[in-house]
Amino acid sequence: MKKTIYPAELRGKADFGWLNARYSFSFANYFNPNNVHFGLLRVLNDDLVKGGMGFGTHPHQNMEIISIPLQGAIAHKDSMGNASTINAGEVQVMSAGTGVEHSEFNPNHSETLNLLQIWIFPEKENVEPRYDQKNFSELLSPNKLVTVVGPKGNDFENALWIHQQAYLSLGNFEEGTNFAYTIKGKNSGVYVFLVEGEASIDGEKLNKRDAMGISEVTFFEVSFSKDSKILLIEVPMK
Repeated sequence: MKKTIYPAELRGKADFGWLNARYSFSFANYFNPNNVHFGLLRVLNDDLVKGGMGFGTHPHQNMEIISIPLQGAIAHKDSMGNASTINAGEVQVMSAGTGVEHSEFNPNHSETLNLLQIWIFPEKENVEPRYDQKNFSELLSPNKLVTVVGPKGNDFENALWIHQQAYLSLGNFEEGTNFAYTIKGKNSGVYVFLVEGEASIDGEKLNKRDAMGISEVTFFEVSFSKDSKILLIEVPMK
């Protein structure tokens, strides 16, 4: 097993007043030449957005974009004609493809939005842009890992899909529980992001917002010493 620990406190930081961001990989004003991406995972931003504030209309191209609100909601509008609200418990996917513009705002003036924004390089460029979202609240029962995003034609009935051989899984686990994860792609790795709690993988301890990159192995086990929330992002390594 090849593994790399990414401590939460070493993430990039930015505070714009309305936005307090933590960058898992080089982004915007944060650049670390040794931490630009993990395989085809390019961005994992942990954003706190003040009430009524947000990201104005801006473009994207040839990127698979996944948004996961942990607290609060996102009001989304895009050049494809979509206008919707994504709440905590839901997941949003957007294939930028040939080009799309969108905006994201916190519609709740009295509540801070905590949002995970994830970018993955696509397996095919210049596809027609597309958008989807789904509520996974009822599926995320305790001590169960749920695949929420996969490639087109994946075997997970409830998963959203993107243009990449990537899988995103979420789970809420109780203290004293564990699970084994089998890597699906032959040349894939997994970026494990501990949203909340305390976990161990191969003798390494992870605390809240710590991460571990895992590759060159077919499966691994995760155990929890506190009630925890976890995100796994499996991506091709090249």
